[in-house]
Amino acid sequence: MNKFTKEVMSVGEMASGAKLTVPVYAFKSEKSTAPNVYIQANMHGAEVQGNAVIFQLLELLQYCELQANITLVPYANPVACNHKNGEYTLGRFDPITGVNWNRMYHFDPSVIEPFVLQYIDASEDEIKIKFQQLLLTEIEQKLEHNLWGITTGQRIAYQLQRLAHQADIVLDLHTGPISSKHLYCPEYAKASAEYFDIEHTILIQNDFDGAMDEATFCPWWSLQKAYQASGRNFTMGQGAFKKESFTVELGSQEQIDLDVAKQDALSILSYLAYQGVVDNKQYQPQKMTRYACYLKDYKALYSPMGGMVDYLAEFGKPLAAGEPLARILRMDNYGDGEALHYVSLEQKVIPILHFASASVNQGTELYKVFCNYFEL
Repeated sequence: MNKFTKEVMSVGEMASGAKLTVPVYAFKSEKSTAPNVYIQANMHGAEVQGNAVIFQLLELLQYCELQANITLVPYANPVACNHKNGEYTLGRFDPITGVNWNRMYHFDPSVIEPFVLQYIDASEDEIKIKFQQLLLTEIEQKLEHNLWGITTGQRIAYQLQRLAHQADIVLDLHTGPISSKHLYCPEYAKASAEYFDIEHTILIQNDFDGAMDEATFCPWWSLQKAYQASGRNFTMGQGAFKKESFTVELGSQEQIDLDVAKQDALSILSYLAYQGVVDNKQYQPQKMTRYACYLKDYKALYSPMGGMVDYLAEFGKPLAAGEPLARILRMDNYGDGEALHYVSLEQKVIPILHFASASVNQGTELYKVFCNYFEL
């Protein structure tokens, strides 16, 4: 039976002086034959299912044959977790700055070219060690030696990123408003998507836009491309560049389901078994039809009018062109106009998520859908 350690990491202070803390669980393997793993959940306050998944992973990992180190962080953002308004959890944006909590991570592309020039003839092992040290040093500089200080959100994000930079595989667990399960996957790691029990995958470009998954794979992708331009051809996902990061969307916000969480945990273990992190043959991906689209084809549909919405389209199932996604009730029109208005699209799509409330203003993001999708 594997033992884990638990530490409590301080990520900030409240006005009263009370500490903002995050629990950090770690399994240390005596072997180092596989990529190290970092998993976090609940960066956004209402997206709580990931905490249940980490609970189930902690239960299961104690009986796995571990080939690498695994770090798990539930309640990753204590400010967002506790940002309540009545019965709702609002914590998607920093209430002080208005910035999305998941857009505060750090990557400075200007460090790439000087590093390549300095280590142009280094071995792969040395490149991995030195570049990881560089990324960690940058985070330490941000945290400890910033003359002008940093925001609450940045302090939380950088401390989480410091843990993530010590891993080779990073899984950031999220949920949608009302949503099906889906996966954000770097284009170069497309083959790995088939090892999660998730039917829908969004293939993202290898660019940095501030999110955790991008903050952990984009530096290595940029480094690989810079070496390639200098005449050294490394392959992303192999050797020193064996780095993969995913945003795993687990369903809908504001609720947990421990039974579903166990299935989600088994899905993650299937992927980790594929990567050699756990040596347990029973963790295998389920057979299912998996659909994907590129990020540019993951489209938002905004409500053409205000009203009360009856969401009609079933998640995850192809919807024919012209079939209604929703109908909008306008009681103010009843008796002297059209009270019901149907919303449809002129192309075949797969609905993935919709707005959490039936009450919408004109211009509210109503649905997000796959367009131009294909089977993986």
